[in-house]
Amino acid sequence: MNVTMLGTGSALVTECYNTCFVLQENEEYFMVDGGGGSAILHQLKHAGIDWKEVRTIFVTHKHIDHITGIIWMIRMICQHMKQGEYEGEAVIYAHDEVIDLLLDLARKLLPKKETDFIGKRLHLIAVKNGESVEILNKRVTFFDIQSTKAKQFGFCMELGDGERLTCCGDEPYNPCEKKYAENSTWLLHEAFCLDGQADIFHPYEKHHSTVKNACEFAEELHVKNLLLYHTEDRNLSHRKELYYEEGRKYFSGNLLIPDDLESFSILFSKNGKRGA
Repeated sequence: MNVTMLGTGSALVTECYNTCFVLQENEEYFMVDGGGGSAILHQLKHAGIDWKEVRTIFVTHKHIDHITGIIWMIRMICQHMKQGEYEGEAVIYAHDEVIDLLLDLARKLLPKKETDFIGKRLHLIAVKNGESVEILNKRVTFFDIQSTKAKQFGFCMELGDGERLTCCGDEPYNPCEKKYAENSTWLLHEAFCLDGQADIFHPYEKHHSTVKNACEFAEELHVKNLLLYHTEDRNLSHRKELYYEEGRKYFSGNLLIPDDLESFSILFSKNGKRGA
C-alpha cells in the first residue's frame, strides 16, 4: 500500500495545497478530503493518479479547505457520467452533516442533469461513529473526534497482522480516540507549527497542535510511524528539516514530514517500522 500526500498545508496556505491524501492498494484508490478547490485535479494529475480511478472518498469535516475540492470531484464525476465517459460507480463517505452539505451545495451549484446521477451511480453515504466499512479490501472504522469547532470524523484502517493506520483528522489527539490511535503502526496527525513558533502562529486558538505536542502524543501512544501534516507554510523549503529536528526530541519512532505529492510505501519490518 502507498500513501500519496496531495497536500500538506493548513487552511490559509499559499505555498502548498491544503491537506488531503490518497491511499493506494494495487490499482484501487481511497482519497481523504479534497482541499480547497479545483486544484485537487492538478494535484491528482501531478501525482500520476487518474481522477476517474478515485472511486472511494472520505470527507472528515465541512471546513472549506477540506470540502471544496470534493465539490469539484462531484462535478467531474457527474459530468462525465452524463457524457458517457465514466464507467461504474463511486462512493463518498462522511458523517451526516457533511453529506447534507455536499448534497445541498451540489444541487445549488451544479446542473440537475448532472446531479441526477447522485444516488444512482454516485453514492453519498452518511456513516456513524464506530461504523465500519470495507475499503481497499480492508476494514475501515470511522470515529467522532469530538471536535468543539465542527463535527469531525477520523478513521482507522486495519492493515492485517495486527497493524493499523489511524487518521486523527486535523485536530490534536483526543483521549476519546485512544482505542484507535494507541499502538497504531501509522498515525497521521496535524502539526500546525513548531513549538518555538506557537506565539507567532497561535495554534491553540485554532484547535491545533505543535510538532512537539503531536510527537509527545505519538510517543505516549506507542505509535511506530508518525506522519505530520496540516502545517503553516512560512518556511516551506526548510519545513522538513526544522520539523524533524524538533520532533525527534519527543518521538522515538519513525517520523515523516512529507511535501506535497510525496509518496510513501506502507511497508513493515519485524518491529513494525517502515523501512528507510
